Amino acid sequence: MPRVARKKSSECMYHIMSRSISEVNLFNRDEDKRYYLLLLKRYCDKFHASIYAYCLMDNHVHLYINPNGADISTFMHSLNSAYVAYFNRKYKRHGHLFQGRFASTIVDSLAYSLTLSAYIHNNCKDIPEYHGREEQYPFSSYGIYLGIRKDKEDLVDTSFILRHFSENIVNARKKYELFVEAMKDTGIIKEIDAEIFKAYLDNEYRSEKKFIVRDKNPEELLGRVCEILGHDRATSLYAKYRREKTSLRAFAAYVMRVLCGCTYKEICRHIGNLSLSGVVRLTGIGYRLCIQNEQYQKAFALLI
Repeated sequence: MPRVARKKSSECMYHIMSRSISEVNLFNRDEDKRYYLLLLKRYCDKFHASIYAYCLMDNHVHLYINPNGADISTFMHSLNSAYVAYFNRKYKRHGHLFQGRFASTIVDSLAYSLTLSAYIHNNCKDIPEYHGREEQYPFSSYGIYLGIRKDKEDLVDTSFILRHFSENIVNARKKYELFVEAMKDTGIIKEIDAEIFKAYLDNEYRSEKKFIVRDKNPEELLGRVCEILGHDRATSLYAKYRREKTSLRAFAAYVMRVLCGCTYKEICRHIGNLSLSGVVRLTGIGYRLCIQNEQYQKAFALLI
């Protein structure tokens, strides 16, 4: 039977669940979970996405993610493919690791947003040693929310959820802990009475969602890149063997990937003189430029 089209929008936030195939754990050791979080951080940086909550279990993952306008399928395909390559290489295996496509639902209300975060943070309650002390589970963002564990990966935006409980961080953490405990025995799809929220929330709901427009025209974007960086497009983007133009081409490849949603093949067609492996390499260089080089950081800010 044909697949049902995934519901997506440039302004959507998502609950993502990825599960391993039945006979294999997604994570065999704690170091596998730590590596997954490093990958998650890497791709959040690459795609300029935000994570609001996560929990990694042995055979599945829950994420509350705001892609900020990026295509969620492209994001998850990149993340999961990188993890499968690591896992198969480490454990000398081949083939699939994830059970089909990842599951996704759109987060479209305050009730869903808050109860989803509580659901994710209660997910480890079935692990005997963490039942009743879920905030101590090291592969959930719950401990980060309560301030008892540092966010080593600098991965989670806790303010998006906590600001609904109080403007004061100490009060917000206390009220959020009570809320998560209260939600422990409820399902995220149950109707939550408005009075329950009044008991916990100090502030009027403000979505304040952010998203980056990702459907820019590639040709117009390349022209803008050359204009901002002071290059002549005709003599710069196609200069394969001119080392001084590598940074420009790398930055152009990266922003086409991130802001246009272009595939690597499409980037090859627009820039030219590139193999598929070459454009993958250039995109990686462009990403590092955006992190390490102030000139390209400013250029990216102007593009969005």
